[in-house]
Amino acid sequence: MPHQPEIITFGCRLNAYESEVIRDSASAAGLERAVIFNTCAVTAEATRQARQAIRRARRQRPEARIIVTGCAAQIEPETFARMPEVDQVLGNAEKLKACSYVAADFGVAAETRVRVDDIMSVRETAHHMIDGLSGRTRAFIQVQNGCDHRCTFCIIPFGRGNSRSVPAGEVVAQVARLVAGGTAEIALTGVDITAWGADLPGTPRLGNLVARILKLVPGLKRLRLTSLDMVEVDAELMAAIAGDQRLMPHFHLSLQAGDDLILKRMKRRHSRADAIAFCEAVRRVRPDAVFGADLIAGFPTETEAMFANTLHLVGEAGITYLHVFPFSARPGTPAARMPQIDGTVVRARAARLRAEGEARLATFLRAEVGQTRAVLVETGDRGRTPHYAPVRFNAPAVPGRIVAMRITGASATRLEARPAP
Repeated sequence: MPHQPEIITFGCRLNAYESEVIRDSASAAGLERAVIFNTCAVTAEATRQARQAIRRARRQRPEARIIVTGCAAQIEPETFARMPEVDQVLGNAEKLKACSYVAADFGVAAETRVRVDDIMSVRETAHHMIDGLSGRTRAFIQVQNGCDHRCTFCIIPFGRGNSRSVPAGEVVAQVARLVAGGTAEIALTGVDITAWGADLPGTPRLGNLVARILKLVPGLKRLRLTSLDMVEVDAELMAAIAGDQRLMPHFHLSLQAGDDLILKRMKRRHSRADAIAFCEAVRRVRPDAVFGADLIAGFPTETEAMFANTLHLVGEAGITYLHVFPFSARPGTPAARMPQIDGTVVRARAARLRAEGEARLATFLRAEVGQTRAVLVETGDRGRTPHYAPVRFNAPAVPGRIVAMRITGASATRLEARPAP
C-alpha cells in the first residue's frame, strides 16, 4: 500500500480541515513522497516558522517534492518561490482543486511552479465532503470561508478572499453522513462563521443553519461553534443556545481588545460594554456557559491604561480560555503604518495576559472537582467535557462514546476523572 503524503499544517482549525482535502487529492494523484506545507499568515512569526520547517524538511527528506500552500503562500508567493527547497507554490483556491496535484510537469516547468490566482475573484466555497473523517470522534465542517471585514491588523482577507458560504443543505447532508459513520461531535468552522448566509439566497443567518442541523440530524450528539463575532449573533442562534443541550456551552469570541479606543483603531464593530453584555446575555439563557477569547497585546498606540482595560475585561466578562497574540505588524495592513509599541513591552503585556488566562483556567478547573460531566472519549484515557476542558480518566474507555465521569482532581491545565457510579 503506497504511503500518504506528509501534510504539515500551521494555524487555524479551518486549515486543519482543508489539510484533509489536500491529503485526499495528493494521495489520489500518487504524490506519496510529497511534503505539503499548509501555511498560516496571521502573524509574521507563523510565516517564519513555516520557512524554517520547509528548510528542515528538505534537509531530512532530500528526495521529497515540497509543496507550499495556505494563507502565507497566497499572500507572499514570491517569498516561497525564491526558496530553493520549494518545488511548487499553490494558492488557497488552487490547493483545494484535485487537478493541482496531477500535472505531469508538476514542480518542474516555470509556468506551473507558482499557481496563485486572485483570491478576491473566488465566489464560491469548495464544498468538500471528507469521508475520511467519518471514523473520528470529532469532525470539523467548513461552512464558510473568507471575510468581508477589514480589521486594521488583519491580513487574512487577502489570503482567504471575501466571505462565501456553503449552502445549508450541503452542510446538513455532510453532518448526517459523518454522524452515520460514528462521529459523535461536529464543530462548524470558517474564517468568520457568524457571517454565514449573507451571500446565499434569502440571506439566512448562522442561527438558521444551527437550528436546521439540530432538527434534521437528531442523531448528532454534540455540536460546537468555533470563533464567533458577537455582533453577528442572531436571535435564532441565541434560541438554540438556550434551548438545545446538544449545542455545547463553550463559546470562543473574537474580542481582540478591551479598550474602546483600541477597538476603534482596530476597526472592530463592538465596544467593551458589548462584550460584557453579550457574555451576560448568554449566561442568562445558559448559566453553565464558558467563554474563550482571542486577545491582542501591544496593538499600536496602546498605553498601559489601555492595556489594563483589556486585562480587566477578562475578569469582567468572565473569560476562561485565552488565546493571546503579541501584536505582529503585517505589511500591507493599516496597523503596520501606525506608531508601534516597543517589542519588549509587547511581549511583557502578552505574558501578563497569558498569566491571567492561566490563573482563570486553573480556577475554573478546580471548581469542576466533584462534578459529574458527560465526557467525550477521544483516546483510551483522555477526552473533553462539554465545556471543552481536557480530562484524563483512570481506566481506558471506548473512543467516540460519551461517558458520565466524576471529576476527582484538577491540575493547572486538565481534569482527572473516573466513571461515575
